[in-house]
Amino acid sequence: MKPEDILKRYWGYDGFRGIQRDIIDSLLQGHDTLGLMPTGGGKSITFQVPALAMEGVCVVVTPLIALMKDQVINLRRHGIPAAAIHSGLSRQDIISSMENAIFGGVKILYVSPERLLSDFFRTKLSHVKVSFIAVDEAHCISQWGYDFRPSYLKIAEIRSLFPGRPILALTATATPKVVDDIQEKLGFREKRVFRMSFERKNLTYVVRETDNFDMEMLHILDSLPGCAIVYVRNREATTTIAKLLSDNGIPALAFHAGLKDQTKDERQKAWLSDEVRVMVATNAFGMGIDKSDVRTVIHYGSPDSIEAYFQEAGRAGRDGRHAYAVLLCNRQSPRHLLNRIDTSYPPIDYLRKVYDDLAFFFQIAVGAGYGITKEFDLETFCHRFKHFPTNAEAALRLLDHAGYIVYHEEEESRDRIRFLTGRDELYRLTSLQPTEERIIEAILRIYEGTFTDYVFVSLPQLADTTALPAPVIYDTLRQLDARRILSFIPSRRIPHISYPQRRELSRHLVFPDEVYADRKRDFTQRLQAMCHYITQKDLCRSQVLLHYFGENDSPRCGGCDICLQDRKTQKEAESAILSLLADGCPHHPDELHRLPFADSDLKKALRHLSDNDAIGHQDGFIRLIGNSRQSAE
Repeated sequence: MKPEDILKRYWGYDGFRGIQRDIIDSLLQGHDTLGLMPTGGGKSITFQVPALAMEGVCVVVTPLIALMKDQVINLRRHGIPAAAIHSGLSRQDIISSMENAIFGGVKILYVSPERLLSDFFRTKLSHVKVSFIAVDEAHCISQWGYDFRPSYLKIAEIRSLFPGRPILALTATATPKVVDDIQEKLGFREKRVFRMSFERKNLTYVVRETDNFDMEMLHILDSLPGCAIVYVRNREATTTIAKLLSDNGIPALAFHAGLKDQTKDERQKAWLSDEVRVMVATNAFGMGIDKSDVRTVIHYGSPDSIEAYFQEAGRAGRDGRHAYAVLLCNRQSPRHLLNRIDTSYPPIDYLRKVYDDLAFFFQIAVGAGYGITKEFDLETFCHRFKHFPTNAEAALRLLDHAGYIVYHEEEESRDRIRFLTGRDELYRLTSLQPTEERIIEAILRIYEGTFTDYVFVSLPQLADTTALPAPVIYDTLRQLDARRILSFIPSRRIPHISYPQRRELSRHLVFPDEVYADRKRDFTQRLQAMCHYITQKDLCRSQVLLHYFGENDSPRCGGCDICLQDRKTQKEAESAILSLLADGCPHHPDELHRLPFADSDLKKALRHLSDNDAIGHQDGFIRLIGNSRQSAE
């Protein structure tokens, strides 16, 4: 079946957009391919269509579990067999999905990058007939990307299991340097890149300098109707600012990575269905969220990089209608940005101290610790050893990159239950509600050993079995827990630390340039680029962003704060020139320098007036054409 026929049959579209068909043709011809497509550019189609056109299973590597789930649901709704492998599944669910893939029951298999580390997964995958590998958010594989993830480096090892199969890399944010690094890390057999312009003609970028972020944010949201996202730097701010907005009549919710999955789902659904207007979030929100009618994205302070800002701002206006991306800053913002360098890359001696303190925290002696994995409470650690959490976390990440520890920042545990009453006593209970009885009956039918030990349970599976919504099951289990009928331990995100090698004396730790000095330099350059974006007053905002991504010939947008100010200044300069020439006499150009405008502004004004026949030039002098300023304008 031709790609157009597949597109029409499963998605109902008559034709491809932008570079979609070029990427698909490249894959079908067996070429390794990199696609650079802005947010909302239709990346998914570029691997979903060829997955159906080719024999075998397309393996999609993506870090976004929410996106996996949504796309699997949507694909199945269209009659396309798809599955996802991620940390939220039981071992039996994973085995079932992999067996389906091996025996041809799956066409598109989504995998989180962390799964690639599992020997069990690799063994199973080696028996799957893979058509090609697609890598979403491919900038994560580059150490020069703003969101480098070491687990992505394992993709090249997985690729070696399927020699000759092409690989597709996709990203919406990559500098020329990152583009080259992606292809190198993924072992491209030849360089092959397809680019869409990152220009967003319907999106107006604005930098607003203010001493009162709250008042400015309220003013913007009062002035611009429609759905919005407000991005903040930390979790505490999400709650504070969401309350501020709600108290001022703007319905808002808070979102961050520390929320329970159920709470995240509920808040996402409320925002997606327009029950609330504004989501106040950390950068944990937005990836894979399919809402095209966001009219405004406000950054309550500056992100660490142009890449992060461009991706987050790009969630506005994906429906093609006019939208705004507004960044709030003040005079201290550049200094605060550059202060993040020392926070994110503390001195080497500090890294050694955190390494020692960690060993004391876990009671691991020198020469011991190999293969140990421990739950890690950052707050307790910082309190005990007098560390600031941001500095300590940065040190842990650097120790991870250097290979001395493995820091799993948020590894999700699963829901667990254990009955506290005996089986006979449970059956004799007369106080159970019908909903409670249905859930208990389902647990007893599906799971074994619940009277003797904690057993992992799946709320979605219980929801399917009982025909009750997952939130109802969650609340009911909490009630049964409170009544001591069973013990319910909800899933939560718990950081873990592993020791891949024996503990060393900290003075022997080595941090190569590629782990510390090179990364620090690159991070500094990204922060400096962000500082330039918010402080410069001469260049169109869109042009600055596009130039960063290698597009050097883009036009001025005409609508950002810089373009509007330039237009205002030009109008003022034109008015001043016309006033000077209003006496009807010829004037020497040198007289213009008495006017309070820069030479560049005067040149623009003169060119515009001349092009519109408002002024004329004769014998080195300029004069007004017409009898009034009204006619000249």
